[in-house]
Amino acid sequence: MPVEFLGIAATNDGSETTPRSGAAFDKDYTLRLARAHEDHGWDRVLFAYGSGSPDPAPAAAYIASRLDRLQILLAHRPNVSYPTFAAKTFATLDRISEGRLTVHFITGGNDHEQGREGDTLTKDERYARTLEYIRIVKRIWTTHEPFDHEGEHYRFHDFVSDVFPVQQPRPGVSFGGSSPAAYAAGGAEADIYCLWGEPLAKTAEQIEHVKAAAKAAGRTDVPRIQVAFRPIIAPTEELAWEKAHRTVGAIKARKEKGEAITKRHNGQARPQNTGSQRLLAIAEAGERYDRALWTPTAAASGGAGNSNALVGTPETVARALLDYYDLGVDILSARGYDLLGDAIDFGRHVIPIVREEVAKRDAEGAARGTQTLTAVNG
Repeated sequence: MPVEFLGIAATNDGSETTPRSGAAFDKDYTLRLARAHEDHGWDRVLFAYGSGSPDPAPAAAYIASRLDRLQILLAHRPNVSYPTFAAKTFATLDRISEGRLTVHFITGGNDHEQGREGDTLTKDERYARTLEYIRIVKRIWTTHEPFDHEGEHYRFHDFVSDVFPVQQPRPGVSFGGSSPAAYAAGGAEADIYCLWGEPLAKTAEQIEHVKAAAKAAGRTDVPRIQVAFRPIIAPTEELAWEKAHRTVGAIKARKEKGEAITKRHNGQARPQNTGSQRLLAIAEAGERYDRALWTPTAAASGGAGNSNALVGTPETVARALLDYYDLGVDILSARGYDLLGDAIDFGRHVIPIVREEVAKRDAEGAARGTQTLTAVNG
Protein backbone atom coordinates (compact mmCIF):
# COMPACT_ATOMS: atom_id res chain seq x y z
CA MET A 1 0.00 0.00 0.00
CA PRO A 2 1.25 3.56 -0.58
CA VAL A 3 2.79 5.49 2.30
CA GLU A 4 2.28 9.20 2.96
CA PHE A 5 4.11 11.72 5.13
CA LEU A 6 2.42 14.49 7.11
CA GLY A 7 4.37 17.46 8.45
CA ILE A 8 3.42 20.59 10.37
CA ALA A 9 2.41 23.93 8.85
CA ALA A 10 3.36 26.12 11.80
CA THR A 11 2.70 29.83 11.45
CA ASN A 12 5.81 30.78 13.46
CA ASP A 13 9.14 29.23 14.43
CA GLY A 14 8.37 28.51 18.08
CA SER A 15 8.44 25.00 19.56
CA GLU A 16 8.64 23.34 22.97
CA THR A 17 12.38 23.99 23.00
CA THR A 18 12.51 27.53 21.60
CA PRO A 19 10.23 30.56 21.97
CA ARG A 20 9.08 32.09 18.71
CA SER A 21 11.18 34.90 17.31
CA GLY A 22 8.38 36.94 15.74
CA ALA A 23 4.63 37.32 15.45
CA ALA A 24 2.15 34.49 15.97
CA PHE A 25 1.45 34.60 12.25
CA ASP A 26 4.78 35.08 10.50
CA LYS A 27 3.73 35.03 6.85
CA ASP A 28 7.23 34.62 5.44
CA TYR A 29 8.16 31.80 7.83
CA THR A 30 4.85 30.00 7.19
CA LEU A 31 5.60 29.95 3.46
CA ARG A 32 9.25 28.94 3.94
CA LEU A 33 8.26 26.02 6.14
CA ALA A 34 5.53 24.83 3.79
CA ARG A 35 7.83 25.14 0.78
CA ALA A 36 10.51 23.13 2.60
CA HIS A 37 7.99 20.32 3.03
CA GLU A 38 6.93 20.46 -0.62
CA ASP A 39 10.54 20.49 -1.82
CA HIS A 40 11.68 17.59 0.36
CA GLY A 41 9.21 14.82 -0.30
CA TRP A 42 6.40 15.43 2.18
CA ASP A 43 2.82 14.81 1.02
CA ARG A 44 0.81 17.18 3.24
CA VAL A 45 1.05 19.50 6.21
CA LEU A 46 -1.25 20.05 9.16
CA PHE A 47 -2.65 23.48 9.96
CA ALA A 48 -3.39 23.01 13.65
CA TYR A 49 -6.00 24.77 15.77
CA GLY A 50 -5.69 26.57 19.12
CA SER A 51 -8.14 28.88 20.84
CA GLY A 52 -5.85 31.90 20.65
CA SER A 53 -3.77 30.89 17.64
CA PRO A 54 -3.98 32.31 14.11
CA ASP A 55 -6.98 31.02 12.19
CA PRO A 56 -5.74 28.00 10.23
CA ALA A 57 -8.20 28.29 7.32
CA PRO A 58 -6.89 31.55 5.80
CA ALA A 59 -3.33 30.47 6.58
CA ALA A 60 -3.99 27.28 4.64
CA ALA A 61 -5.53 29.26 1.78
CA TYR A 62 -2.41 31.45 1.69
CA ILE A 63 -0.16 28.41 1.31
CA ALA A 64 -2.47 26.63 -1.14
CA SER A 65 -2.42 29.63 -3.46
CA ARG A 66 1.39 29.70 -3.53
CA LEU A 67 2.38 26.04 -3.71
CA ASP A 68 1.40 23.53 -6.38
CA ARG A 69 1.67 20.04 -4.89
CA LEU A 70 1.58 20.12 -1.11
CA GLN A 71 -1.68 18.81 0.33
CA ILE A 72 -3.44 20.40 3.30
CA LEU A 73 -4.83 18.90 6.48
CA LEU A 74 -6.98 21.59 8.09
CA ALA A 75 -7.83 21.19 11.78
CA HIS A 76 -11.29 22.41 12.78
CA ARG A 77 -13.26 22.47 16.03
CA PRO A 78 -17.04 22.18 15.58
CA ASN A 79 -17.70 24.58 18.44
CA VAL A 80 -16.30 27.58 16.55
CA SER A 81 -18.73 27.76 13.62
CA TYR A 82 -22.04 26.44 12.35
CA PRO A 83 -21.66 23.43 10.01
CA THR A 84 -23.35 25.24 7.11
CA PHE A 85 -20.71 27.96 7.28
CA ALA A 86 -17.85 25.49 7.80
CA ALA A 87 -18.87 23.32 4.85
CA LYS A 88 -18.72 26.35 2.53
CA THR A 89 -15.33 27.38 3.95
CA PHE A 90 -13.93 23.91 3.34
CA ALA A 91 -15.38 23.70 -0.19
CA THR A 92 -13.90 27.11 -1.03
CA LEU A 93 -10.50 26.04 0.29
CA ASP A 94 -10.68 22.83 -1.73
CA ARG A 95 -11.33 25.05 -4.78
CA ILE A 96 -8.37 27.30 -3.95
CA SER A 97 -6.09 24.29 -3.48
CA GLU A 98 -7.48 22.51 -6.57
CA GLY A 99 -8.53 19.47 -4.60
CA ARG A 100 -5.75 19.18 -2.02
CA LEU A 101 -7.81 19.49 1.18
CA THR A 102 -8.50 17.04 4.01
CA VAL A 103 -10.36 18.25 7.12
CA HIS A 104 -9.35 17.09 10.58
CA PHE A 105 -12.28 17.41 13.01
CA ILE A 106 -11.28 18.03 16.62
CA THR A 107 -13.76 17.23 19.38
CA GLY A 108 -11.62 18.76 22.13
CA GLY A 109 -10.21 16.94 25.13
CA ASN A 110 -9.76 19.80 27.59
CA ASP A 111 -12.71 21.60 29.18
CA HIS A 112 -10.71 24.75 29.95
CA GLU A 113 -9.41 25.10 26.39
CA GLN A 114 -12.88 24.51 24.97
CA GLY A 115 -14.36 27.04 27.37
CA ARG A 116 -12.04 29.75 26.10
CA GLU A 117 -14.30 29.99 23.05
CA GLY A 118 -17.58 29.46 24.82
CA ASP A 119 -17.89 25.67 24.58
CA THR A 120 -19.50 24.36 27.77
CA LEU A 121 -20.54 20.87 26.65
CA THR A 122 -19.24 17.77 28.40
CA LYS A 123 -16.81 15.48 26.61
CA ASP A 124 -19.50 12.94 25.66
CA GLU A 125 -21.77 15.74 24.45
CA ARG A 126 -18.91 17.09 22.34
CA TYR A 127 -18.43 13.74 20.64
CA ALA A 128 -22.14 13.54 19.84
CA ARG A 129 -21.97 17.05 18.41
CA THR A 130 -18.89 16.25 16.31
CA LEU A 131 -20.59 13.20 14.84
CA GLU A 132 -23.66 15.24 13.89
CA TYR A 133 -21.43 18.02 12.54
CA ILE A 134 -19.40 15.74 10.27
CA ARG A 135 -22.53 14.16 8.83
CA ILE A 136 -24.01 17.58 8.06
CA VAL A 137 -20.79 18.77 6.39
CA LYS A 138 -20.61 15.63 4.26
CA ARG A 139 -24.21 16.10 3.17
CA ILE A 140 -23.67 19.76 2.26
CA TRP A 141 -20.62 18.81 0.18
CA THR A 142 -22.60 16.26 -1.82
CA THR A 143 -26.18 17.60 -1.97
CA HIS A 144 -27.33 19.98 -4.70
CA GLU A 145 -30.90 20.35 -3.48
CA PRO A 146 -32.07 22.33 -0.42
CA PHE A 147 -32.62 20.27 2.71
CA ASP A 148 -33.70 20.67 6.34
CA HIS A 149 -31.93 19.36 9.41
CA GLU A 150 -33.39 18.82 12.87
CA GLY A 151 -30.76 17.34 15.15
CA GLU A 152 -29.68 17.35 18.76
CA HIS A 153 -27.21 20.21 18.28
CA TYR A 154 -28.10 21.84 14.95
CA ARG A 155 -31.30 22.93 13.25
CA PHE A 156 -31.69 24.68 9.92
CA HIS A 157 -34.10 24.77 6.99
CA ASP A 158 -33.95 24.93 3.20
CA PHE A 159 -30.16 25.09 3.00
CA VAL A 160 -28.11 24.39 -0.11
CA SER A 161 -24.57 25.49 -0.84
CA ASP A 162 -23.52 27.13 -4.09
CA VAL A 163 -19.87 26.10 -3.71
CA PHE A 164 -18.79 22.47 -3.97
CA PRO A 165 -15.41 20.81 -3.53
CA VAL A 166 -13.17 19.91 -6.44
CA GLN A 167 -12.71 16.44 -4.95
CA GLN A 168 -15.51 14.04 -5.73
CA PRO A 169 -17.55 12.94 -4.03
CA ARG A 170 -15.96 15.04 -1.26
CA PRO A 171 -12.72 15.87 0.60
CA GLY A 172 -11.37 13.40 3.12
CA VAL A 173 -12.37 13.47 6.79
CA SER A 174 -9.71 12.97 9.45
CA PHE A 175 -10.38 12.25 13.13
CA GLY A 176 -8.42 11.31 16.24
CA GLY A 177 -8.72 10.16 19.81
CA SER A 178 -8.06 7.24 22.13
CA SER A 179 -11.26 6.94 24.14
CA PRO A 180 -14.18 4.58 23.43
CA ALA A 181 -16.28 7.58 22.37
CA ALA A 182 -13.55 8.64 19.94
CA TYR A 183 -13.24 5.18 18.42
CA ALA A 184 -17.02 5.04 17.95
CA ALA A 185 -17.28 8.44 16.26
CA GLY A 186 -14.17 8.13 14.14
CA GLY A 187 -14.85 4.53 13.29
CA ALA A 188 -18.24 5.57 11.95
CA GLU A 189 -17.27 8.63 9.89
CA ALA A 190 -13.51 9.05 9.41
CA ASP A 191 -11.56 8.34 6.25
CA ILE A 192 -8.34 8.73 8.26
CA TYR A 193 -7.97 7.86 11.95
CA CYS A 194 -5.11 9.64 13.73
CA LEU A 195 -3.13 8.24 16.67
CA TRP A 196 -0.18 9.56 18.65
CA GLY A 197 2.96 7.47 18.61
CA GLU A 198 2.84 4.65 21.16
CA PRO A 199 4.70 1.33 21.43
CA LEU A 200 3.94 -1.09 18.64
CA ALA A 201 1.80 -3.42 20.75
CA LYS A 202 -0.39 -0.59 22.03
CA THR A 203 -0.72 0.89 18.55
CA ALA A 204 -1.85 -2.49 17.26
CA GLU A 205 -4.51 -2.59 19.99
CA GLN A 206 -5.78 0.84 19.01
CA ILE A 207 -5.97 -0.12 15.35
CA GLU A 208 -8.14 -3.09 16.31
CA HIS A 209 -10.42 -0.77 18.30
CA VAL A 210 -10.83 1.46 15.23
CA LYS A 211 -11.58 -1.52 12.99
CA ALA A 212 -14.13 -2.87 15.47
CA ALA A 213 -15.83 0.53 15.70
CA ALA A 214 -16.04 0.78 11.91
CA LYS A 215 -17.59 -2.67 11.72
CA ALA A 216 -20.05 -1.83 14.51
CA ALA A 217 -21.10 1.25 12.54
CA GLY A 218 -21.96 -0.95 9.58
CA ARG A 219 -18.98 -0.04 7.41
CA THR A 220 -17.45 -2.52 5.00
CA ASP A 221 -14.24 -0.48 4.85
CA VAL A 222 -11.99 0.86 7.61
CA PRO A 223 -10.28 4.24 8.08
CA ARG A 224 -6.70 4.62 7.03
CA ILE A 225 -4.41 4.84 10.06
CA GLN A 226 -2.08 7.75 10.78
CA VAL A 227 0.48 7.75 13.62
CA ALA A 228 2.49 10.78 14.79
CA PHE A 229 6.03 11.05 16.19
CA ARG A 230 8.76 13.58 17.03
CA PRO A 231 11.87 12.28 15.21
CA ILE A 232 15.27 13.17 16.62
CA ILE A 233 17.92 12.16 14.08
CA ALA A 234 21.69 12.57 13.72
CA PRO A 235 24.47 10.96 11.66
CA THR A 236 25.36 8.48 14.45
CA GLU A 237 23.41 6.81 17.25
CA GLU A 238 25.59 8.51 19.86
CA LEU A 239 24.97 11.96 18.39
CA ALA A 240 21.24 11.26 18.12
CA TRP A 241 20.96 10.34 21.79
CA GLU A 242 23.02 13.39 22.80
CA LYS A 243 20.59 15.50 20.76
CA ALA A 244 17.62 13.78 22.40
CA HIS A 245 18.84 14.54 25.90
CA ARG A 246 19.59 18.15 24.94
CA THR A 247 16.05 18.41 23.61
CA VAL A 248 14.49 17.25 26.87
CA GLY A 249 16.83 19.54 28.78
CA ALA A 250 15.63 22.51 26.72
CA ILE A 251 11.97 21.62 27.34
CA LYS A 252 12.56 21.36 31.09
CA ALA A 253 14.57 24.58 31.16
CA ARG A 254 11.72 26.52 29.58
CA LYS A 255 9.26 25.05 32.05
CA GLU A 256 11.53 25.95 34.97
CA LYS A 257 11.58 29.54 33.72
CA GLY A 258 7.78 29.54 33.78
CA GLU A 259 7.49 29.74 30.01
CA ALA A 260 4.37 28.24 28.45
CA ILE A 261 5.68 25.50 26.15
CA THR A 262 2.15 24.32 25.33
CA LYS A 263 -1.37 25.62 25.93
CA ARG A 264 -3.00 22.22 25.87
CA HIS A 265 -3.21 21.42 29.55
CA ASN A 266 -3.28 24.90 31.03
CA GLY A 267 -1.20 24.04 34.07
CA GLN A 268 -3.35 21.11 35.15
CA ALA A 269 -1.53 18.35 37.02
CA ARG A 270 -2.96 15.67 34.73
CA PRO A 271 -4.43 16.09 31.27
CA GLN A 272 -8.13 15.36 30.79
CA ASN A 273 -7.92 13.70 27.38
CA THR A 274 -7.34 9.95 27.15
CA GLY A 275 -4.59 10.21 24.54
CA SER A 276 -2.34 12.35 26.74
CA GLN A 277 -3.08 10.18 29.77
CA ARG A 278 -1.94 7.18 27.76
CA LEU A 279 1.31 8.91 26.75
CA LEU A 280 2.11 9.75 30.38
CA ALA A 281 1.30 6.22 31.56
CA ILE A 282 3.60 4.81 28.88
CA ALA A 283 6.36 7.22 29.94
CA GLU A 284 5.94 6.26 33.59
CA ALA A 285 6.28 2.59 32.66
CA GLY A 286 9.53 3.04 30.74
CA GLU A 287 11.72 5.36 28.67
CA ARG A 288 12.53 3.18 25.66
CA TYR A 289 10.33 0.86 23.62
CA ASP A 290 10.76 -1.23 20.51
CA ARG A 291 13.38 -0.08 18.04
CA ALA A 292 13.59 3.67 18.72
CA LEU A 293 10.56 5.00 20.65
CA TRP A 294 11.60 7.32 23.50
CA THR A 295 9.12 8.77 26.01
CA PRO A 296 10.94 11.48 28.06
CA THR A 297 9.90 14.13 25.53
CA ALA A 298 6.26 13.27 26.27
CA ALA A 299 6.88 13.24 30.01
CA ALA A 300 8.64 16.62 29.91
CA SER A 301 5.79 18.25 27.98
CA GLY A 302 3.04 16.72 30.12
CA GLY A 303 1.87 14.35 27.40
CA ALA A 304 0.78 17.29 25.28
CA GLY A 305 -0.19 16.17 21.80
CA ASN A 306 2.26 14.43 19.52
CA SER A 307 5.21 14.17 21.90
CA ASN A 308 6.84 10.71 21.86
CA ALA A 309 10.15 10.69 20.00
CA LEU A 310 11.87 8.30 17.62
CA VAL A 311 15.63 8.59 18.23
CA GLY A 312 18.53 7.40 16.11
CA THR A 313 20.21 7.65 12.76
CA PRO A 314 18.01 8.17 9.70
CA GLU A 315 18.28 4.43 9.02
CA THR A 316 17.16 3.52 12.55
CA VAL A 317 14.22 5.94 12.51
CA ALA A 318 13.21 4.76 9.03
CA ARG A 319 13.21 1.12 10.18
CA ALA A 320 11.12 2.11 13.21
CA LEU A 321 8.58 3.80 10.94
CA LEU A 322 8.49 0.70 8.75
CA ASP A 323 7.58 -1.34 11.84
CA TYR A 324 4.45 0.78 12.13
CA TYR A 325 3.81 0.47 8.41
CA ASP A 326 3.85 -3.29 8.86
CA LEU A 327 1.05 -2.89 11.44
CA GLY A 328 -1.14 -1.21 8.81
CA VAL A 329 -0.14 2.43 9.32
CA ASP A 330 0.14 4.16 5.95
CA ILE A 331 0.25 7.84 6.99
CA LEU A 332 3.31 8.79 9.03
CA SER A 333 3.19 12.15 10.81
CA ALA A 334 6.41 13.73 11.99
CA ARG A 335 7.74 17.06 13.20
CA GLY A 336 10.95 17.97 14.92
CA TYR A 337 11.78 20.69 17.42
CA ASP A 338 13.64 22.89 14.92
CA LEU A 339 10.61 22.93 12.64
CA LEU A 340 12.28 24.12 9.45
CA GLY A 341 15.66 22.41 9.77
CA ASP A 342 14.20 19.13 10.97
CA ALA A 343 11.61 19.08 8.16
CA ILE A 344 14.43 19.39 5.63
CA ASP A 345 16.65 16.77 7.30
CA PHE A 346 13.80 14.27 7.70
CA GLY A 347 12.77 14.81 4.09
CA ARG A 348 16.30 14.36 2.81
CA HIS A 349 17.43 11.44 4.94
CA VAL A 350 14.43 9.46 6.26
CA ILE A 351 11.57 9.74 3.75
CA PRO A 352 13.57 8.29 0.81
CA ILE A 353 14.56 5.21 2.85
CA VAL A 354 10.97 4.53 3.90
CA ARG A 355 9.58 5.05 0.40
CA GLU A 356 12.19 2.73 -1.13
CA GLU A 357 11.50 -0.02 1.39
CA VAL A 358 7.73 0.31 0.99
CA ALA A 359 8.11 0.04 -2.80
CA LYS A 360 10.17 -3.14 -2.36
CA ARG A 361 7.58 -4.66 -0.03
CA ASP A 362 4.75 -3.76 -2.37
CA ALA A 363 6.61 -5.33 -5.29
CA GLU A 364 7.33 -8.48 -3.30
CA GLY A 365 3.68 -8.67 -2.23
CA ALA A 366 2.49 -8.29 -5.80
CA ALA A 367 4.90 -11.02 -6.92
CA ARG A 368 3.65 -13.37 -4.21
CA GLY A 369 0.08 -12.64 -5.27
CA THR A 370 0.90 -13.46 -8.87
CA GLN A 371 2.59 -16.73 -7.85
CA THR A 372 -0.41 -17.73 -5.74
CA LEU A 373 -2.83 -16.95 -8.55
CA THR A 374 -0.71 -18.97 -10.99
CA ALA A 375 -0.63 -21.92 -8.60
CA VAL A 376 -4.39 -21.82 -8.12
CA ASN A 377 -5.09 -21.61 -11.85
CA GLY A 378 -2.35 -24.01 -12.86
